[in-house]
Amino acid sequence: MKVLFVNSVCGTGSTGRICTDLASALEKQGNEARIGYGRDSFVPEQFRKYGIRIGSDIDVKVHGIISRLYDNHGFCSTAATSRFIDWIKKYDPDIIHLHNIHGYYLNVETLFDFLKIWEKPVIWTLHDAWPFTGHCVYFDYSGCYKWKTHCEHCPQKKTYPASFFLDRSRENFDKKRKIFSGVKKMHLVTPSAWLASCVEESFLADYKVTVINNGIDTDVFKPKESSLRETHDLGNKKVILGVSLGWAPHKHLDYMVRLAGDLGTEYQVVLIGLSEDQKNNLPSSVIGFEKTRDVDELVEWYSTANVYVNPTMEDNYPTVNLEAQACGTPVVTFTSGGSAECIKEGYGLAVERGDYSKLLEAVKRACELKGRLSFPHIMGKSEFARSYLQLYKAVLE
Repeated sequence: MKVLFVNSVCGTGSTGRICTDLASALEKQGNEARIGYGRDSFVPEQFRKYGIRIGSDIDVKVHGIISRLYDNHGFCSTAATSRFIDWIKKYDPDIIHLHNIHGYYLNVETLFDFLKIWEKPVIWTLHDAWPFTGHCVYFDYSGCYKWKTHCEHCPQKKTYPASFFLDRSRENFDKKRKIFSGVKKMHLVTPSAWLASCVEESFLADYKVTVINNGIDTDVFKPKESSLRETHDLGNKKVILGVSLGWAPHKHLDYMVRLAGDLGTEYQVVLIGLSEDQKNNLPSSVIGFEKTRDVDELVEWYSTANVYVNPTMEDNYPTVNLEAQACGTPVVTFTSGGSAECIKEGYGLAVERGDYSKLLEAVKRACELKGRLSFPHIMGKSEFARSYLQLYKAVLE
């Protein structure tokens, strides 16, 4: 079996690691895999054997500039996409597995014109809502649900993929609906039941959808002894941890800072993933880091914390929640998107979206949970890969 993955990145970021995890699993079973990617020319050395670059850095920059001017993200990079399709025809995979096809590197119309005549199975894992909206990747934070009927007058025009001038959300919605519909052998996958329910209310509703939750490396993320309490003079304080790849507004850094002020001196809020400005503007009561030294230090923080707090207002199925749980730490999060779905094992608390007072109380309660609950089941990489391999076999049959 030959599988071709298509994603914005290869071997980096959450979606890039998902692709390389699946490619490695396929290879171990005697199959063949390649990953067509468009962003960042750097690919970790061990994954370069899989990588097929789509276009170039210049293509990405031009696509990004045009998108910012004309709000037509996904409809540039025609030549780069055509060359990639020529390569696909020669490689002749048994399955094409799409992941993030946004990211300023593909022309989705050119790609799907090919997929509609290709006559082999296509799997598309949706990591966000961009495939069925006229512009945005998430809509919860803005409270906009026009995508259920028809996008227009986008309230998030200046968010990724940003447009500085035009609003073509109505035209983009019409084009996506036409382009993404009618692929005879396409099967959709979502990491969360929440996103699957959104798909069922969108113009993609005619496709079959399978939910496969994200998995993590449970050989890495597991309880670990640490000297962080001594290093940072934490004593017996209850550590409230927050981790993000970027504390954008919908991640609610402000809530984490409020917790530090409202919880009192027996608690310590620790934040990871801050920008330099965010770190410099923290109150003295918060310990902040731009990033950890390495993944081992991140695991130590997860293991040290009494509770991991994820106050996101929009997300799919965040792996940071799983990482914390795998390290034996309960999670407190909002019922936003699929963020609360990891609480199904009971290892943590989910509170009503945006309710800070309930978040505060849940953090206090969750601090008493650590060590008192049975260890939750977290899907590891091998189980995650097995789920996809079963799907590959099913669609081929």
